[in-house]
Amino acid sequence: MTTRASAPSRRSGAADATPVYDYVVVGGGIVGLATAMTLLTERPGASVLVVEKENDVARHQTGHNSGVIHAGIYYKPGSLKAKLCKEGAQWTRDFCDEHGIPYRNTGKLIVATNDAELERMHALYERALINELDVELIDEAELRRREPNITGVGAIFLTSTGIVSYTQVCRKMAEVIESRGGTIRLATKVVAIHESLSEVSIDVTTTDPSAAEDRERLYARQLVVCGGIQADRLARMAGLDVDFQMVPFRGEYYRLDPKHNDIVDTLIYPVPDPELPFLGVHLTLMMDGGVTVGPNAVMGLSREGYPKFSLNVADMASFVRFPGFWKVAKKQFKTGIVEQKNSLYKPGYLQLVRKYCPKLTTADLTPEECGIRAQAVKTDGSMVEDFLFYDTPRMLHVCNAPSPAATSAMPIAALIAQKVLAHDASPQTSELAG
Repeated sequence: MTTRASAPSRRSGAADATPVYDYVVVGGGIVGLATAMTLLTERPGASVLVVEKENDVARHQTGHNSGVIHAGIYYKPGSLKAKLCKEGAQWTRDFCDEHGIPYRNTGKLIVATNDAELERMHALYERALINELDVELIDEAELRRREPNITGVGAIFLTSTGIVSYTQVCRKMAEVIESRGGTIRLATKVVAIHESLSEVSIDVTTTDPSAAEDRERLYARQLVVCGGIQADRLARMAGLDVDFQMVPFRGEYYRLDPKHNDIVDTLIYPVPDPELPFLGVHLTLMMDGGVTVGPNAVMGLSREGYPKFSLNVADMASFVRFPGFWKVAKKQFKTGIVEQKNSLYKPGYLQLVRKYCPKLTTADLTPEECGIRAQAVKTDGSMVEDFLFYDTPRMLHVCNAPSPAATSAMPIAALIAQKVLAHDASPQTSELAG
């Protein structure tokens, strides 16, 4: 997917007339691609290069999520997360309409199964009204009428939730970038970053096993790094003193046996537990017609290891040396034990969904590839729940783009582009409350 680009300028005085791109974006996930698109929109004719180490776009978080177009019901009214999610959901649909990408407006039911959940559900409903979302409160009888296979004491119906293939969205974004004169280089891994007063140099090598390893140096006036689970390593590679580390949380899914493809007509979510950092196991309709169950949240032993029991020695060594890893493990110890047990014991996992869908059995759960959430954890063991950027005069590192980053990608990209185009001359760290 390497194509023609708006011609980069040449380094003045360089013997080899090495090109200098206006903007280099590291990372071919949805946030990186959205950023490149936005930069080309804001600066028509600029030379923009996207560098991605995999052989296709959307190979990690973006391509391993449940494909939900979120509405933003969970976020504090007036917060940046709520605003970006609502804007991003509309942009996603508009982009799909413009480019012929299929999506479905499925809606979502958030189901309470006991009195404690019912109380939290009513609070969530009030929040949804303040966020000006189209929601409906329904009782047990109405829930059963709409979804005969779902059991609960009440539910919130959220009309503005949908589903899409974010991999398809990203591939179309890549086409748009190319059509506007940008370049996307796949199978290209960043191995060194150095910032000077006038530019940033980026050393890269190929990850194509059929090609000879050939180290090359690229130059950019501005560098944007959207590195996902590798964000901390790329920041340190660039010489930044960061106080966080990316910790992978495996989100394990099952796919229902095809005989259950019509078990529900909408997405089914539990009422979130405030003691847990994630939303809980849910039933998700997929664009291919199937239904998935998940995800759970199990601390991973490999940043990019998707098969069960994946372990990466280098990743494990970095966790062991990082004080925040042990602190977050201690804080989440009880939850972690339960999640790990349910990961290994299918009947335990099944109970998480049987509380609202009692019809299912372990035989209905078939294998499905997991996802990995890139979670920034600070040295004190706190999880970074907001947007975290590190920027210098010529670099901006997106170090945490919290869920739902896929839905909110384009508004997030607008924030990133605004920072990049401002040419901020003073190094700073910014954590945006969401």
